Amino acid sequence: MAKLVTIYGGSGFVGRYIARRMAKAGWRVRIAVRRPNEALFVKPYGVVGQVEPILCNIRDDASVRAAMQGADAVVNCVGILVESGKNRFDAVQAEGPARVARLAAESGVNRMVHISAIGADMDADSEYAATKGEGEAGVLKHMPDAVILRPSIVFGPEDDFFNRFAGMTRMSPVLPVVGGDTRFQPVYVDDVARAAEMGVTGAAAGGVYELGGPETDSFRGLMQRMLDVVHRRRLILNMPMWIARIMAFGFDMLQAVTFGLISNGMLTRDQVKNLAKDNVVAQGAKGFEELGIRPVAMASVLPDYLWRFRPSGQYDAIKASAQNLRKN
Repeated sequence: MAKLVTIYGGSGFVGRYIARRMAKAGWRVRIAVRRPNEALFVKPYGVVGQVEPILCNIRDDASVRAAMQGADAVVNCVGILVESGKNRFDAVQAEGPARVARLAAESGVNRMVHISAIGADMDADSEYAATKGEGEAGVLKHMPDAVILRPSIVFGPEDDFFNRFAGMTRMSPVLPVVGGDTRFQPVYVDDVARAAEMGVTGAAAGGVYELGGPETDSFRGLMQRMLDVVHRRRLILNMPMWIARIMAFGFDMLQAVTFGLISNGMLTRDQVKNLAKDNVVAQGAKGFEELGIRPVAMASVLPDYLWRFRPSGQYDAIKASAQNLRKN
């Protein structure tokens, strides 16, 4: 019988790419998510019955244990950028990974892959980064041979980074950014999935791997790359940190006074703290080179999904060509 992998958060941005790769490799894939009815799109990744979404809440021992029953490996992709309701940073990113690792060890699961983030540090000022660090420590406590992947900003067709800012160019002549000089090392989502696949199959040795793409650029530089791809001219406005903190405080308070009815999807105080620090692979850290993976460059992927934000969408190149013909 084919081996089974349970992917917690397997319908998310990174998780779905891991699920697709594992199904293609012949594994049975169990997608553990809070809303399985919204994850039915993963089923066609494999043959009938090969990929199945099931109900699971990473905050609950019983559901986490049930989701990994009979599994040969587990992957944890669950993470949040903004706290909402019971989904707090400590519950999801610190206690959640530790719970998966503890129950995996108790159940005799052979391998675990955990998706963390560059900057994970238990002593960080940011709750996001601190709980990511706590989650890693919890995983290694129970599964010392686990593979922990720390990607920089992940890009790809479904990302919430380039897509988000490209969408803003449709409505405003100004593109505001926080931490314009902060450096990032964007990594293609399928490269992260490939590293995770190696961890699941045992092709990668246990340990922490920091994953960054072949190019490092500032936040402002990344926005200019995006503008070049979508064929738009916009003023990139680097917002001072003190102004960003005031705005983030206001957005956070709005979420608090509405008891979460209005979620802060704009900018949080914790995000401002993260945007003040570079998000690149640390010197001497293990990464793609140790995995034998050559990461994909942004230029070879961004045009494939950002074309829809161009002034004329898919017809933008044809329109430009026609204008050149008129001039001649």
